[in-house]
Amino acid sequence: MTESIAANPDRLLPADPGTRAIARELLADVENLPIISPHGHVPAEMLAEDTPFPDPTALLVSPDHYVTRLIHANGTPLDQLRVGGTAEVDSRTAWRKFAEAWPLFDGTASGYWLRSEFEHVFGLPAETVDSFGADTADAVYDAIAAKLAEPSFRPRQLFKDFGIEVLATTDDPLDSLEAHTLLAKDETFPGRVLPTFRPDPYLNIAHPEWAERVDRITAEAGDGVEGYAGYLRALENRRRYFVERGAVSADHGVRTPLTLKLERREAEALFAKARRGEATAADRDAFEGHMMYEMARMSVDDGLVMTVHPGSFRNHHTATFERFGADTGHDIPFAIGYTEGIRPLLQDFGTAKDFHLVLFTLDETVFSRELAPLAGFYPSVYVGAPWWFLDAPDSIQRFRSAVTETTGFTRTSGFIDDTRAFCSIPARHNMSRRVDASFLARLVAEHRITESRAHEIIRDLVDGSPRRVFKL
Repeated sequence: MTESIAANPDRLLPADPGTRAIARELLADVENLPIISPHGHVPAEMLAEDTPFPDPTALLVSPDHYVTRLIHANGTPLDQLRVGGTAEVDSRTAWRKFAEAWPLFDGTASGYWLRSEFEHVFGLPAETVDSFGADTADAVYDAIAAKLAEPSFRPRQLFKDFGIEVLATTDDPLDSLEAHTLLAKDETFPGRVLPTFRPDPYLNIAHPEWAERVDRITAEAGDGVEGYAGYLRALENRRRYFVERGAVSADHGVRTPLTLKLERREAEALFAKARRGEATAADRDAFEGHMMYEMARMSVDDGLVMTVHPGSFRNHHTATFERFGADTGHDIPFAIGYTEGIRPLLQDFGTAKDFHLVLFTLDETVFSRELAPLAGFYPSVYVGAPWWFLDAPDSIQRFRSAVTETTGFTRTSGFIDDTRAFCSIPARHNMSRRVDASFLARLVAEHRITESRAHEIIRDLVDGSPRRVFKL
């Protein structure tokens, strides 16, 4: 009989039998709690329209840069995986490339999630999953395609089956949010889908569409005010529009955590310089840093939780970006520093009433050195869960070890799946719950916390923290 890794009840739990027994009890407390997903990239339109999922490649391979980047690194061109909408090969041929590359994912977080999806979402037998490869590619493709064709395998039904209670999307400031409005009014829909204000292209003057977007948002939401004043007015108005339609947070994918408090005259001069196309790289950083300060000021006023996602060198390989576009696997982390960069913002807003600032990082050294101490003093600051390259079992264990001794459990955000891959959501959240159960079980086994307290903590990590931090 084939041993199923994805179905093993002790997957990711401690190897030591005594500690594992404690972890099992902790996991049982939370394994079936509703999923709270306060940051992600699933489009609301997919749920509002109940759009059928496409073929297996378009669902599981081509848009998933976790998957395609590793296959590319091992010699398969991205066009052979239909990345960026390319169609040099058909869907089935691209799937065969994926199947041939399946052994590459042993030990990776992607491999863990995909195994879980194959078995728990698509219902593939354990022996099929464990034998997946070039010889079985077509059979697995056909089995998943048949599942995708079933009326019960639509986004709305899966939303319910996955046990999702709250799902946040990521949205352009000028989005009409029509899909969110439709879902909010639909009494048959079982959960909440919340918009998130994501203004990056409107704040970063290096963005190729910055000037065009500034013109649009000022014209549509600036109340007839021109220039820098109209630009700020438009951002404030659009944030209010999002709040009125259920938004609880504003997300910022900035290059670094730099914040600056510029005098009004300085900010206006930088804005005008950028509008003339004369801004330098230093001007870019200064203006974005100032606008992060302004975003914090606006969050204090309107109540939106402010989340910050810095430290990614976007589109690292120019030729790949030019052919395949953004988010195609070549964004690379770099080292950052929070303590000095975020200080101007915290000087004015770090102790502001009801202001919530969630700080994420791709630089693991920052967790213990800077983020945990910041969250251990400032009432506004919470440490964001491991994100992107770090949202994996071992990284999450390191995160808990790095921050807990300094800031405890209550100053962290709760798990963030940050995914476009809708079908991976339950696997990602289940993984996080198992890792937290393992971490807490070790503390119990080492007599550092009581078992009863560990049960209270894990329930709070899974359910209480995201509700509290994101004002749900």
